[in-house]
Amino acid sequence: MAILSWDATSARLYETGVQKGVLYPRSAGGTYPLGVVWNGLSSVSESPSGAEPSPIYADDIKYLNLMSVEEFGASIEAYTYPDEFAACDGSAAIATGVYVGQQGHSMFGLSYKTTLGNDVDGSDYGYKLHLVYGAQAAPSEKGYQTVNDSPEAITFSWEITTTPVAVTGKKPSASLVIDSTKVSAVTLATLEDILYGTAGADPRLPLPDEIAALFAAGAPSALALSSISPLDEANDAAITANIVLTFNNAILRQAVVVASAAGLVVTGATTWDATAKIMTFNPTESLINSTTYIVTVGGVVDIYGQSLAAEVKNFTTVGL
Repeated sequence: MAILSWDATSARLYETGVQKGVLYPRSAGGTYPLGVVWNGLSSVSESPSGAEPSPIYADDIKYLNLMSVEEFGASIEAYTYPDEFAACDGSAAIATGVYVGQQGHSMFGLSYKTTLGNDVDGSDYGYKLHLVYGAQAAPSEKGYQTVNDSPEAITFSWEITTTPVAVTGKKPSASLVIDSTKVSAVTLATLEDILYGTAGADPRLPLPDEIAALFAAGAPSALALSSISPLDEANDAAITANIVLTFNNAILRQAVVVASAAGLVVTGATTWDATAKIMTFNPTESLINSTTYIVTVGGVVDIYGQSLAAEVKNFTTVGL
């Protein structure tokens, strides 16, 4: 049998601080494709609301409680904010450096980090990553005062409300928290590469289902080209053939080029399957008989920020 023990060594935990704020403006498609640093972020106060009981009575007794929907809100304070936040604060540029107020308030996502500490490791114990989706900022008060013998920097503040996003198997949610002390360090590093960007991929805010899949699968495999059709060095490719490339990971972006050996670039349409792993290039016009084509597989970056070293493949079409 276990005996309860209070305040054991290393179990005296605390949480403090706020750092590494990143703003992710939401796109028209409901994704958050590009993050920007939020310098000067000084406070994020989470303030959930709702989840209030509504008692139902029957037979002269309390029959049950119906709980209202819980909503996620927060207050943000900062000494400054990125230019991209202007649209979220109801401003719009009418010329370079000129902004007009009382406009629509664009939705955005937010990520920030808080520190976990204990009595042994102090503030080096760990941290939490906080991700917020579907946020909208209410108009904020800005108090400007004359500089005096005790000057203070202006603090900007916003109240935000949120619209939840879908989470497979759970209710929609607008907030997600990752505890560094309870997840794989390798997988967490992969997520941070996505959130903060790498040399080969822009920072972005992945949706909850992508994050769940990432942590369920663990660290991603190294990015590789699994197959290509027509086969490399094939000499009997049909002139009506599509060029199909299959990768082992879902792809974020690519710069694949198809050209004849003489250097004539082939135009066409590129499509992806639902997994974002299979790319199909459909040439606008039929290829030319007895001609060698070069496929330069370059600029390929997967959703984890991993880049693929450029590869060159070739095939030759059938003769007349």
